[in-house]
Amino acid sequence: MIPNSIKARLIAAVVLAQLVLGIGSVIVGGMYTQKRLRFAVDTALHSRAVTIAALVRATDGNPYRLSFETRMMPPPIDRRIRQDLYQIISPTGEIVVQSPNFPVGLDIPLPPPDHNNRHWWFDAAGLPYRGLIEYAPLFGATGDARNQRLLVMYATPTIYMHEQMREAGVYIAGVSLVLLLLTVLLALWGIRRGLRPLHKLAEQAGSISTRNWDLPQVAAGDRPAELVPLTNAMQTMLDGLRESFTQQREFLANAAHELKTPIAILKSTMQSLLQRPRSSDEYRTGLEESLEDVARLEKLVHWMLRLARAEQWAAGGLRRDLDRVEVAESCERALNRVRGLAKDRNIQFLLNGNLELSVYADSDDLELIWVNLLENAIRYSPDNSEIEVAVEPAANERARVRITDHGLGIPEAELHHIFERFHRGDPSRARDTGGFGLGLAITKALVDAYGGSIHATSEVGKGTCMIVELPVTQSVDRTVAAVHQE
Repeated sequence: MIPNSIKARLIAAVVLAQLVLGIGSVIVGGMYTQKRLRFAVDTALHSRAVTIAALVRATDGNPYRLSFETRMMPPPIDRRIRQDLYQIISPTGEIVVQSPNFPVGLDIPLPPPDHNNRHWWFDAAGLPYRGLIEYAPLFGATGDARNQRLLVMYATPTIYMHEQMREAGVYIAGVSLVLLLLTVLLALWGIRRGLRPLHKLAEQAGSISTRNWDLPQVAAGDRPAELVPLTNAMQTMLDGLRESFTQQREFLANAAHELKTPIAILKSTMQSLLQRPRSSDEYRTGLEESLEDVARLEKLVHWMLRLARAEQWAAGGLRRDLDRVEVAESCERALNRVRGLAKDRNIQFLLNGNLELSVYADSDDLELIWVNLLENAIRYSPDNSEIEVAVEPAANERARVRITDHGLGIPEAELHHIFERFHRGDPSRARDTGGFGLGLAITKALVDAYGGSIHATSEVGKGTCMIVELPVTQSVDRTVAAVHQE
């Protein structure tokens, strides 16, 4: 089994590829060498067969007689062994000539007359042979010998050919083995060099801490193209972790700040009541002020708990049973809840919605989303103004809710921070300017939990539009317009 290592796997792959290449080279090289050697032997056999056929002479007369010029016999093909075999048979079936060592009873596979030659392998006198059978004409024949054909057999030992094949195989195998070793060494060097940026990246990643969230920048020429997506993904992840860590740290600081003020006031009130004896009315007044601060603490804890649960659910930590809720009806219930707040400032609501556009959600959560957005719209709208609520279908089977006010608007620099926890547009953080800065954070967490999206568009001096999109369960094109006012 290959170890769980990139380097080991790459080396194993290179070695295996080179082994396949080496074995293939040996096989292909051996087959090619055998083919070429056999072709050379066959060419030599054909040459010898034609040569000895030309040494046969036919005499004039009827019947003619055949003779053989023995003194002009060519040398053997393999001069080291000198064991060539040959035999010439006349058209009448008589042996014209044959080699002295021609074996008795040799089984010669005669080709049909319409074929010129035939090669075959055989063993004789303990030696392997390659033989050729060929029909050759009588050269210079006249009279009855004209157009007659001789049957010529010529064979030569193939020991030298087999030796050459073995030598070629050993040579090819040796070269392949040397190349395999060189390739493995080069692969080791190349793989080690190629993985160096990965090891360096691992060392750089080990230096990441809460004080250092950035990967060191590497020149484009020193960073392999394969690591670019990885480094970019790591940096994106680190940016997200840094933002989350910063938000968590700011959340703790802001929560401590929000808790510190009412606790300090509560402590001061209690100490003041205990400094000297007081009347029952003074004790009652002090206790009522203390209860107001306790109520503020309770509300803050409730909002923090609601935010924690919403973010936990958005992260997949909780499972809930959801019902189908009509969006327009949910918006109308939210309007009824904030109507008293709007009545004091003579603010009117215009609801324009799709009556049967619905989503799967918890009705309380959905209503809380609209209430938070409406309270912010009321808080920053001028008196005697109008807030528009539009429920409409959006692309990709989503429902869109737009809540538009005509108030102060949000500066562009603040627009990207409005959904952060404890963020307020009023830097004074005065208690009479609004809540704790958790409403929009809870709203975004709930919208994210339902697989939706929320964003804001604003223009200073003209107003703000909050846009929420949620996946729908059903969409009908029937709409209704209604004016809700007091």
